[in-house]
Amino acid sequence: MSSGNFLELCDFSQDELRALLDLSVQLKQLYKEGGRDTCLAGKTMAMVFEKPSSRTRISFQVGMAQLGGSSIYLRPEDIGGLGVREPIKDLMRVLNGYVDVVVARTFGHDSVVELAEYATISVINALSDYNHPCQAMADMLTIQEHLGDLSGRKLVYVGDGNNVARSLGAASVKLGLQFVVVTPKGYELDDEFLAKLARQDGSGSIECASDPAAAVHGADVIYTDTWTSMGQEEEKEKRIKDFTGFQVNNELLSKTGKNPMVMHCLPAYRGLEITDEVIEAQQKAIFDQAENRLHFQRALLKHLCG
Repeated sequence: MSSGNFLELCDFSQDELRALLDLSVQLKQLYKEGGRDTCLAGKTMAMVFEKPSSRTRISFQVGMAQLGGSSIYLRPEDIGGLGVREPIKDLMRVLNGYVDVVVARTFGHDSVVELAEYATISVINALSDYNHPCQAMADMLTIQEHLGDLSGRKLVYVGDGNNVARSLGAASVKLGLQFVVVTPKGYELDDEFLAKLARQDGSGSIECASDPAAAVHGADVIYTDTWTSMGQEEEKEKRIKDFTGFQVNNELLSKTGKNPMVMHCLPAYRGLEITDEVIEAQQKAIFDQAENRLHFQRALLKHLCG
């Protein structure tokens, strides 16, 4: 790997990301067959979370336990607030002496970067406001399982140009997908990130659009996420208004001319960004997607710490 950390997908080559997917497949098969790889026996993972979580916390803790290791969950109140009671660099220097890997789920991406700067152990970005690399890689694993080869697949993301959209864009460019991100005006991916993607290796592409009905034509996969992320609650009513016409529903799916797979990283706000009807019809893919957080993160922990 390019470094001992996992902060964003642009840090890695397409070959490195494919190797992580291959390891995820191998370990998933092993565990489904009842086998165990306890390569992290005696090792400990610290989870530093500013945001509450269900899938992220459970999948990392279960993955570490299945690899034979243990974990410690640190809530904001346990550490007096990340960077509040003591500088982030001091906390990280303490953790260096206690544990073998740190998994961080933060608001500001700068917090994850600073943890990594002062780390002598591996740091994993479990989510920041900037990106969500573990989610995107679990999503690539899910698409691969359901559709086969990733190369050339058209993945259309409908919604906010947020952390999930950024990581999906990076994964798509690296792994050969045609990624289309469809957002209302004012919610587009930022120009700085798009310029960064343009410099990446990989055979995939990214396109920005504003008309969902036109953008989804020919889509193999349609993906959506909440319109209002944690920390944006005061904007909820405005966002609901701004995202009118961006709901993933049967009418939108009919515009594809195909029978696309639908994905959602959860939690889903049924009746807003996606209808209950679509989720129930597509539940196999969506809940495979959630389960694959475990399988990718177990592979990531093995690679970084094993």
